[in-house]
Amino acid sequence: MKSFTLPDLGEGLAESEIIEWHVEIGDTVELDQVVLTVETAKATVEVPAPYSGTIIKRFGNPGDVVSIGSLLLEIEESSTTAPKPKETNQTEAKQKNVSTNDAATVVGTVSNHDHDVNVDEFWIGQHQPIKPADSLTAMPSARLLAKKLGVDLNDVTGSGPSGVILDTDVYNACDKQLPGTEVLKGARRTMVRTMAESHHNVASVTITEEAMLDNWSPGEDITSRMVLAIIEACHQEPALNAWFDAETMTRCVHSTVNIGIAVDSPHGLYVPVLRNADEYSARGIRQWVDRTVTGIKERKIGREQLQHATITLTNFGAIAGIFATPVVSPPQVAIVGAGRIIEKLILRDNKPVSIKIMPLSMTFDHRACTGGEAARFMKILVNHLQQGSS
Repeated sequence: MKSFTLPDLGEGLAESEIIEWHVEIGDTVELDQVVLTVETAKATVEVPAPYSGTIIKRFGNPGDVVSIGSLLLEIEESSTTAPKPKETNQTEAKQKNVSTNDAATVVGTVSNHDHDVNVDEFWIGQHQPIKPADSLTAMPSARLLAKKLGVDLNDVTGSGPSGVILDTDVYNACDKQLPGTEVLKGARRTMVRTMAESHHNVASVTITEEAMLDNWSPGEDITSRMVLAIIEACHQEPALNAWFDAETMTRCVHSTVNIGIAVDSPHGLYVPVLRNADEYSARGIRQWVDRTVTGIKERKIGREQLQHATITLTNFGAIAGIFATPVVSPPQVAIVGAGRIIEKLILRDNKPVSIKIMPLSMTFDHRACTGGEAARFMKILVNHLQQGSS
């Protein structure tokens, strides 16, 4: 029998949230068959089986946050693919903390043999007092997590081998032991890191303006108009369509416009990227948005769909808000925000006229862009939005 742990999914992603299991206990799986879907800080990822066999046990439920190396499955290999067992001295293996059933390689994982394992041995400097047979055992990471969250391990049931308490058990217990406490997962965890990085690293300045929409036709698509206006502004004032690296003091000004479009969802904030945006018509933009939003709602969005944005659009006004200070996501240098459309009275030929106004907010990284560049970008944006539909 072999144990399958969460592999390294790349890009320095240390943890994932289980979204959906595709196998049940007793199912037979083939090599590379998708066994579960997880969501990382970047996107949803389908995890394949590393070998063929029968599922003996599953670890973790949808919604659990698991780290690289966390035990996911125990699989009884098919007789046709299983390698010939190697004879191993059981005592020697135990002394070396090596399981003869090829168990997971995570530090502290216990084997499936019926011998006692004191997980506390992995604490540096920890004494090894004699414990009663029914004393709880927990992974060191689970103990640290429980201490941080204030979870009593005595009330936690371990789901690991031989009842060892795992990180996922602590997260689950947190919801029960601390009412009102929510463990942030998926996109919300990503948002925490992204916002903290931006706050720490970006010299943010926000500029605001208003666009008069009296030339718009009834039923104009706001998102499509905003995308087309950003494309035009990027072409005429490309300094805002750029990436900046403060460590190397380099700025990459892009000729291609890849617009990240912020999408709100019950799972958190996603920013899928409309690549080569200038190749799309207004209708094509709307179709792309509709398809992408559906994918996000179903939590079926690939990692590549969330990468390589050169500038970002957030249409917060679709919910509420007139002006805002949107947050730049490095290495990008600008984010454009559209506020709630309002009506205003203005004077034309000394007569009051009621027109619709779109409030605009743009935050930019003042290390990479001058105030003049940002102001010119905003002026182009406003002029384009004030035109009639083509």
